[in-house]
Amino acid sequence: MSNKRYILAIDQGTSSTKSLVFDEAGVAVAKGSEPLHTSYLDNGFVEQDPEGSYQNVLLSVEKCLTQFKDKGFDSGKIAAIGISNQRETFVIWDKDGKPLHPAVVWQCKRSVQVCDDLKQKGLSKTVSAKTGLVIDPYFSGTKLIWLYQNIQAIQTAVKKGEAFFGTIDTWLLYKFTNGKTYATDYTNASRTLFFNLHSLQWDKELVAQFGLTGINLPQVNPSSSLFGETTLNKLLPRAVPVAALIGDSHAAAFGEGCFDKGTAKATLGTGCSILMNIGSEPVMSDNGMVTTICWSTESRIDYALEGVIVSCGATIEWLKNEMNLFSDSKETERMASAVADNGGVYLIPAFSGLGSPHWQMDRRASISGVTFGTTKNHIVRAALESIPYQVADVIGAMEKDAKLSLKELMTDGGISANRFVVQYLANLLNKTVTTVGMPDVSALGAALLAGLKVGVYENIEQLKKLNNEKIRYQPGKDADSVNRSYAGWQKTIKIKTA
Repeated sequence: MSNKRYILAIDQGTSSTKSLVFDEAGVAVAKGSEPLHTSYLDNGFVEQDPEGSYQNVLLSVEKCLTQFKDKGFDSGKIAAIGISNQRETFVIWDKDGKPLHPAVVWQCKRSVQVCDDLKQKGLSKTVSAKTGLVIDPYFSGTKLIWLYQNIQAIQTAVKKGEAFFGTIDTWLLYKFTNGKTYATDYTNASRTLFFNLHSLQWDKELVAQFGLTGINLPQVNPSSSLFGETTLNKLLPRAVPVAALIGDSHAAAFGEGCFDKGTAKATLGTGCSILMNIGSEPVMSDNGMVTTICWSTESRIDYALEGVIVSCGATIEWLKNEMNLFSDSKETERMASAVADNGGVYLIPAFSGLGSPHWQMDRRASISGVTFGTTKNHIVRAALESIPYQVADVIGAMEKDAKLSLKELMTDGGISANRFVVQYLANLLNKTVTTVGMPDVSALGAALLAGLKVGVYENIEQLKKLNNEKIRYQPGKDADSVNRSYAGWQKTIKIKTA
């Protein structure tokens, strides 16, 4: 490798944009963050300002580059840019690059009726077989149908062939390159309901069935590709290649090291996204998962199964804020370890329903098995145990679908700092569970993919040697008691409460 080169990673999230510069060892040497405003409107509508998002990214990059230069580094040594982004959020713009509507955010629920209509038309099986997804307001396509049906300017532009659809990565790339590049990557495309997982192309038949003939869709490339060049509105001294685009959850899987079939990552945050690498062929789920693309280079495409858990850290926050069982979430580790087991107490955290693999979105949360001998430590322990139990439910379903056994689980997100949860997870899965100890793993994944493309990194084998200061949790000796407790969970979760 030549004298030091650096990679700028932009992680454009729902609530903020983080920009980081990584060195050749995959270590972050500078960081800038800028909060992003989201409009939560009536009827479950959620929107962002597309121009505001672009300016937000530039502010975040400027902060990062200022810190980079203040530390004595040279921004002329930045060899590539990688972008990871909030998934499913999208923008529609006209032939002059002017947005026709605010960006519609992934959390937006405006298309519930559209989804019901599509299901009534009998499109569920077709959509699932072609895209690997389910018809749900979560994915971009149904919300674009809503815009077409309800916003006259968008309907007119689509019919004229003058409406351009793009997820956030596409919009930013278009802005960065002054409209020269209109492209996305396989991971972002695979979250739209328009992309055929088998042909790796936009599915014109589906677009027509959705009534959207005439919409312009971007060119689709592997995540690690050359997507054009930019100075980021002159923040960089010279034009630098954008060499990676990837959805944030997929970027986290790559940053965590999910390079091999059977490796998986769980982001343990407010909720939880679990992605398992299933290798070079898509596998359709019979057990409540969606099929997606894990990550891709020009020589390799890895697919994934994904499961979404609705409540992880949110459960702990509820016990703190509403039940006042502790004042700091860090206390929960000590409280859970203060009792030998959960005392027969189970907390089913269906505060907003249950996600994968149960899909009981109308279910309510419950606490069962409480006696006069139950202490608050038992309830805290039951809440913490509900996280590994839900992860095990998802992993079990994935193993069934993909007909493979989990090799290793990587974890990131705030809850991964709770040693009780991670150790219990290792015991329950009877597998090694690792934590990266790095909060910006999505940005790292985007940086590594960009670095691969421009030759900062030679190959995946080299990437496996980077960031090796992971904490590894090995399965413990109390497998019998953990398995008994899990059997109790499985029995309890089958009892559906009103």
